[in-house]
Amino acid sequence: MDNQQLAELLPAIEQIALNAGGCIMEIYRRDFEVDFKADESPLTEADKAANTVIVKELQQLTPHIPILSEEAVEAFKGPNVNGLYWLVDPLDGTKEFIKRNGEFTVNIALIENGKPILGVVYAPVLETSYVAARGLGAFKIYRQMRASIQVNEEATLQAYLKVVGSRSHVSEEVQEWLGKLTNYEMVSMGSSLKLCLVAEGVADLYPRIGLTSLWDTAAAHAVVLQAGGVVADTEGNALSYSNPETVLNPYFLVGNIDLVSSLCS
Repeated sequence: MDNQQLAELLPAIEQIALNAGGCIMEIYRRDFEVDFKADESPLTEADKAANTVIVKELQQLTPHIPILSEEAVEAFKGPNVNGLYWLVDPLDGTKEFIKRNGEFTVNIALIENGKPILGVVYAPVLETSYVAARGLGAFKIYRQMRASIQVNEEATLQAYLKVVGSRSHVSEEVQEWLGKLTNYEMVSMGSSLKLCLVAEGVADLYPRIGLTSLWDTAAAHAVVLQAGGVVADTEGNALSYSNPETVLNPYFLVGNIDLVSSLCS
């Protein structure tokens, strides 16, 4: 898919994310039940409702591109002949949704040959979207005000770093990894918003020393890339989405290229 096609596609994906967010907010404002999946992760009717909206509208928009959604994994048969597929988390941060702290998102990414080439992350409570497409750049949209964003290129190991971490996942391994840093402050945030904070330069580094799935990262990964940053495993290899049957990501780091490279060396 060429860059012009991506630029034309992006507004439609932004609208689909907004539509899904609207469904989520209808449920968010009232009482709702919480179920649990086989892996004991929570599931709400908002996850299901958002998934229905996104899958239906993506199928209408791009019937030739398969969809891998967290809530419909079994329906995915693989990328199309051009290596394209949609990678969707209808409600990323279900735990944050249940806590009603607003730090949850709708994530929609387009993958081409294992790379995220378009991404939309929408946080409905915050009325904020982070959007990007290859060749177009990365943008933050707050209440319809759109601004270009980029990572903090000045962040180095010698500088004072703002490190973003999860509200719901603060493991001993994360604490041990942070022990390698000497000059930093910790900023807590839920869902894929952590990657977006690095993309806009509000945070300098996001070390994810814990398990995530492909749909947790892909949309925000696209934003980070177009904002001039990288999402790499702890050996410095870019996170790949070329094997969707393996749904788990390795541990990874998010930041500017030089900072991440220095931490991986």
